[in-house]
Amino acid sequence: MNMKPGTRTNGGQALIESLEREGVDVMFGIPGGAILPVYDPIIDSPIRHILVRHEQGAGHMAEGYAHATGRPGVAMVTSGPAATNIVTPLCNAYMDSTPLVVITGQVPYAAIGTDAFQECDTTGITMPVTKHNFLISDAADIPRVIREAFHIATTGRPGPVLVDVPKDIVDPKNPRSAMDWYWPEAVDLPGYRPRTHGDPGLIRDAAELIISSRRPVIYAGGGILNARAAEVLRELAELTGIHVVTTLMARGAFDDTHPLALGMPGMHGNYTAVTTIQRSDLLIAVGSRFDDRVTGKIPSFAPDAKVIHVDIDPAELGKVRRPDVGIAGDCRLVIEQIVTALRELGAPGSQPDRSEWDAQISAWQQQYPLAYAQSEPGELLKPQFVLEQLRDNTPDDTILVSGVGQHQMWASQYWRFKYPYTWVNSGGLGTMGFSVPAAVGAKVGRPDRMVWAVDGDGCFQMTAQELVTAASERIPVKVAILNNAYLGMVRQWQEMFYEERYSEVYLSPDLPDYKMWAEAMGCVAFRVETPEEVLPAIEKANSIDDRPVVIDFRTDSREKVYPMVPAGHSNDDIVIDPAHGEGGR
Repeated sequence: MNMKPGTRTNGGQALIESLEREGVDVMFGIPGGAILPVYDPIIDSPIRHILVRHEQGAGHMAEGYAHATGRPGVAMVTSGPAATNIVTPLCNAYMDSTPLVVITGQVPYAAIGTDAFQECDTTGITMPVTKHNFLISDAADIPRVIREAFHIATTGRPGPVLVDVPKDIVDPKNPRSAMDWYWPEAVDLPGYRPRTHGDPGLIRDAAELIISSRRPVIYAGGGILNARAAEVLRELAELTGIHVVTTLMARGAFDDTHPLALGMPGMHGNYTAVTTIQRSDLLIAVGSRFDDRVTGKIPSFAPDAKVIHVDIDPAELGKVRRPDVGIAGDCRLVIEQIVTALRELGAPGSQPDRSEWDAQISAWQQQYPLAYAQSEPGELLKPQFVLEQLRDNTPDDTILVSGVGQHQMWASQYWRFKYPYTWVNSGGLGTMGFSVPAAVGAKVGRPDRMVWAVDGDGCFQMTAQELVTAASERIPVKVAILNNAYLGMVRQWQEMFYEERYSEVYLSPDLPDYKMWAEAMGCVAFRVETPEEVLPAIEKANSIDDRPVVIDFRTDSREKVYPMVPAGHSNDDIVIDPAHGEGGR
């Protein structure tokens, strides 16, 4: 549109113009009564709108787009049930610090509180699961609020922001919608001043702890990716020679093929990553929040370690583990400061000899690699084998998107992430159904990249309808269903902790018929049941680039995710795969 200041316009046009000014190139949504006046000017806008089949899909697509591009994802839906349907993606983005701007329609302002048709208290419902939300009462506020929404979503600790828009202030037929166009070039939010640089005294304290530690480890979280700090993380690791563990949300932040990479820690982390943290004398926690899936039983977590904790959100410092040095600031900038301080202190030459510690880590890696028992002839596929084949026969910069459950853990374990922003998953909330729509959003944001979604049969059934969106919009995502006919992670827990009482976890391998279902949604689909079929199916899927592809891999339901730290236990109680030949540990 590119309206000039002072142009007489209406709230609906102003809203779309505001999105254009924020650089929005794509948005995900579905129209309805209350938001309909905003949909009309989209016809004349360069913004690409992707029509989803469910509002939850719109939110997860926006998340996938944000993960893959670093830009805020945008979704727009109507009032009432549409707004409540997008609450799950809002909460998911809130837990994983993903920048989203979600616009919801609302009943006319004067009707709010009257139980009008398709009314709900959207701002009240979403207040606990958004970084901030707005209910606009005057059309003239639209440009300012949109400007502020994007600023809040993308600065400090990123997160979702919701803008609730009553119908009357965007409807050109209503006098309340009339306004003069303007665009605020600056944002004035008193009290909102995210701190970016670390306190110099604390930076010095952190450097001194690093320079004197004998068993240090870097514990990198998703904040590294949000801060675009992968390069400086590598600089810190290589300067000091300190090994790096990357949490589920940080996979790709540090090259898995690097000699200092230890992979994922936590409940289903590899033995070396978990044990290195446990035996360390210094945890350098950067952009991580000491999540319970990483710490296990908190009093026994890394009991001998001092802690340097760097986070953009001051509320995270001391929330779970009291740091010896807690630094509020942007991870990239703070790590740069720490690197400078370390060089001033004479690093790397001024550090103690850590050869014994390095040798111990190497010994753990050799003694306890990831392991599983390969299929015997006539047996069902091993899911780990499928992931290894997928990993080895796709480009290194493939974007991998996962649902939630066993397949998510195997994907994180067995993939080798060489580049940042190539792993998209639901970490904090653990949202089943995330994978398919998030993969669509990631592919929209990065059409130059191959995008594979790894899903479970349980997850796939929750949001598979968004493959209709992908097919109709010609978004060629590829989906690998690890179909074990169960809610696999629940089954694993029932087998290990509920005396094999498999209550309500069986899904059936054939109902629905995933191949026929995918074909009905406009996808190319295959079914794979034997190891020799795996590679040809992957190669065929990789060659198709004009529509979505779904492969139904029939996998062994008896497989469990190992290693595993039982819930509520110490990380010292880690159980390894019986394939190691020791019957577990």
